[in-house]
Amino acid sequence: MAYTIKKLSTLAGVTTRTLRYYDEIGLLKPARTNPSGYRLYEQAEVDKLQQILFYKELGMELERIIAILNDPTFDATHALKEHRVKLLEKREQLDVLIANVTKTLDTKEGKKMMSDNEKFDGFKKTLIDENEQAYGKEIREKYGDDTINQANAKLQHMTEEDYETVTNLAEHIHEILAEALQLGDPSSDLAQKAADLHRQWLSFYWSDYSKEAHASLAQMYVEDDRFRAYYDKEQEGVAELLRDAIYIYTGMKK
Repeated sequence: MAYTIKKLSTLAGVTTRTLRYYDEIGLLKPARTNPSGYRLYEQAEVDKLQQILFYKELGMELERIIAILNDPTFDATHALKEHRVKLLEKREQLDVLIANVTKTLDTKEGKKMMSDNEKFDGFKKTLIDENEQAYGKEIREKYGDDTINQANAKLQHMTEEDYETVTNLAEHIHEILAEALQLGDPSSDLAQKAADLHRQWLSFYWSDYSKEAHASLAQMYVEDDRFRAYYDKEQEGVAELLRDAIYIYTGMKK
């Protein structure tokens, strides 16, 4: 069965404008065009659109989806299994937040008491899941499952005070780095202060600190585009400055 662009848009719940855009960027081409110039989509395109919408639901950018689907090694069955795992994780994440809201309502209505730590359990679980989705594969390969599992456990069991402290530390690091960037010297007092604050921030996640691991993480901030984008979101060069400052702070060579 062939679908016109209008019928496919209705079936999938997307606009015809979206499908035209997908055609323009090479993400989803129609199977053919009829003599009247209308785009026609067949089963392969329907299945591909389903994959695209799954990836979009998981927050993936279109450029990344294009690269995945155009990869000659792409396996649709394997991709569906991955989608299922990710969606189940997302459902678990939402279930935790729903349970958190329910407990809060019960507390407000005097049905039960809720500790301050419980109030933030859902948000910490969400943060862990988001970090796993964004960086889990790379950091687990680099540091091992045990190290990352311990870090996640430390975050999940943080007190409200610790959670507030580590959040403020992260903000302070960005502020200091912005000032240090104006000097352009990773050995400056400001840059070294940022490196020390970064060590303090790590202590909330790592069970054991080592200079080698600290320096290795700093190098990842520069090599991985996602980490670099996080630090360079306001000023380019911040990730490299932090990396260089940490190398000096730890005494490790680049």
